Order: sequence, then C-alpha cells, then structure tokens
Amino acid sequence: MRMAQRIHGNARAQIQKSAAIFFDQQVMFASTGEKPDQNGTKDSVANIRETGVFCVNIVEHAMIGQMNASAATLPYDTNEYEQAGLQQIACNIINCARVSGAPAALECKLTQIVNLPGAANFAVFGEVIGVHMREDCIENGRFDVTKFKPLTRLGYRDYAIIEKTFELARPDEGKHHLRWHIGHGIEKRIRGKVIAPLGIAG
Repeated sequence: MRMAQRIHGNARAQIQKSAAIFFDQQVMFASTGEKPDQNGTKDSVANIRETGVFCVNIVEHAMIGQMNASAATLPYDTNEYEQAGLQQIACNIINCARVSGAPAALECKLTQIVNLPGAANFAVFGEVIGVHMREDCIENGRFDVTKFKPLTRLGYRDYAIIEKTFELARPDEGKHHLRWHIGHGIEKRIRGKVIAPLGIAG
C-alpha cells in the first residue's frame, strides 16, 4: 500500500490524547504530474478516487528528512512509510492510516476532484471530518505552531520554517470575536473560522 494513500487516503503511537472533532471546514491540495503505473496522475489522486477519503498530516521541521524521502517516485506497491522511516497508525473515522508523531492530522472525506488546465493537473477538495492534535503543541487552549515549527513549501526547491506568528484582527470583527478553544483535550468550535498552518501532504 502506498504512503500516498495513507497520507491522503487511508503521532506518538496515539498522538497523546489527540482529539477528533467534527465541523464543516474544507481542505484543498493540488497534484501535478503523473506516474507510468497510474492512469494520468500520481498515487495520491488515484488512491483518493478509489477510497473517497484521505488524511493530511502536518509536517514539522524535525520530519524534514522523512517528508523529502516520501516524495521519491517509487513503484505503486512500495511501502513508503518503511521507505521514509515513518510509522503509521489508524485514523479514527476514515478507513486509512496517518503518520505517527505528526503534530496534527486532518481526516478528510472527498468532496470533488477538479481537472485543471494542463496535463495531469488536479485540485482535490475534501471535508474535514476529524482532527488530531499532539498535546505538546497546545498552549493556553490554542494549537501553537511555534511548538513544532511547521514546514512551508515555496517556489523552486525552497522551503521555510514558521518560527514566529502574529495575530491580526479584521476591521469588522468587533469586541465579541471568539476564538477556538481547546478544553479537556477536545477542541470546540465556538464561533468563526480557524486559519491552519500550511502543511505539506504526501
């Protein structure tokens, strides 16, 4: 089974007390290019088409080597978890696995795959139906990305590390704006939306 399916389809061996939550948020990622052993796409899109689910794992700086290793072009039946030196654990809701030790993981149900202009270009959209957050990444009731320094992909072969964040309120939010709050290990959506750190999925 390909790691692409497990990252997109299928965190400490249980991401300590990580919480599964439910809400109507959407996630999107793009796939470009194709593999000889797939029908005009790569393993990720092919597996999502087949299973209807996927899981996005947030990549921390400490996993930069494993993340890069997972991008290698390998035969479909290669276990990329083993190839990249990663461990897998089962998702709670969808029938697939996620990366053990990841700071966060989003369990998603496919909503649509959009064919973009150009050869083998796709945008994949999914509804987030479960979220896992590592307990050591939660500070004062909020998911703190500076605790694990997520990677972001830029242009060319360039990447960046998020080490500092700031908050900017919108002009029309007003004094009654409420944030996300995590209580007793469970994240509750009180009001408004959350902007998640940019993650890199296999």
